[in-house]
Amino acid sequence: MHPLESRPCGSELPRVLIAEDDTVSRLILKNWIQRWGYEVVVVDNGEDAWLVLQQERPPEVVIMDWGLPGIDGIELCRRLRDKSRSYYHYILMVTGRTDELDVVHALESGADDCLGKPFGGPELRARLLVANRILALQNELIHAREELRVQAMRDGLTELWNRTAFLDLFKRELERASRVNGHTGLLLLDLDNFKQVNDTYGHMAGDLVLKEAARRLCLNVRSYDFVGRYGGEEFFIAFPGSGREQLCQRAEAIRKSICSEPVHVPQGDVPISLSIGAVVSTGEMSAADSLAVADISLYKAKDAGRNRSVLCEKSLPEIFQSSATQREICSECDPNRMASCVLTER
Repeated sequence: MHPLESRPCGSELPRVLIAEDDTVSRLILKNWIQRWGYEVVVVDNGEDAWLVLQQERPPEVVIMDWGLPGIDGIELCRRLRDKSRSYYHYILMVTGRTDELDVVHALESGADDCLGKPFGGPELRARLLVANRILALQNELIHAREELRVQAMRDGLTELWNRTAFLDLFKRELERASRVNGHTGLLLLDLDNFKQVNDTYGHMAGDLVLKEAARRLCLNVRSYDFVGRYGGEEFFIAFPGSGREQLCQRAEAIRKSICSEPVHVPQGDVPISLSIGAVVSTGEMSAADSLAVADISLYKAKDAGRNRSVLCEKSLPEIFQSSATQREICSECDPNRMASCVLTER
């Protein structure tokens, strides 16, 4: 996000850049505008004005003379209206050129308003109030857009990343890990017997259980891990930089946190537990591959009695070269090997 976009709407007056080569006019403009409560930056040529406008937090209002040395006002307007710039600056052109064709030329080049010299303080102040209204509206639209963007990426009930957003983040993390020959841990988690919660306590209580489960998940991850809702009562968590041992430890800590105490709902206390499928993604694994392996591990966790964590020990070629179903993949596995994939259980 552009730094200006984070400014709360209406929290302060916009900053003003004055680009004027005439010394007397420059001092008068600065005195007036500062007296009205604006923060002012002053330059006397177009090149310095352009440098100021490249800063991390450039002024939002630009008052410029047409005939600036270096880069004139018309060229500055054109540069500020380049589509690659993320923020709309309000441009007020002050000029002695008051011919109708000159005014049209300035407006077509990108100026929002033209003010003919000489002019008085009240007229300038009124033009600045117009700029304030336009910029305030822009900030409101920016914030509304950002809120909609965030809403589109979050699950409406739990406020976790939704499936699309999580997978996008996960793919980017896998790409980053591949560049540095790193690992990424992935957990696929499922609340056990959740249908019984809805059937016994009702769907409203079920929603409360899902929200509490999401809260507990977030309490057991690092600031740079990310948690998402896969769908229904299923969640997933990515752990950048986690190998097998660390991932297994995190899986068990999360499982124990979920089932450590019941969820309190108006209808009573709801005991919950969690089955977890784990996988350590390496450079050659895609997001879809990782999810497929985690899904096999999750199936094994449930088939083995639920409320446990499982990391499938089979290699990728063994899994993806087989046309077997999840149940067949597990049942065909060597018993000794299959036993080792159950990390812990209640």
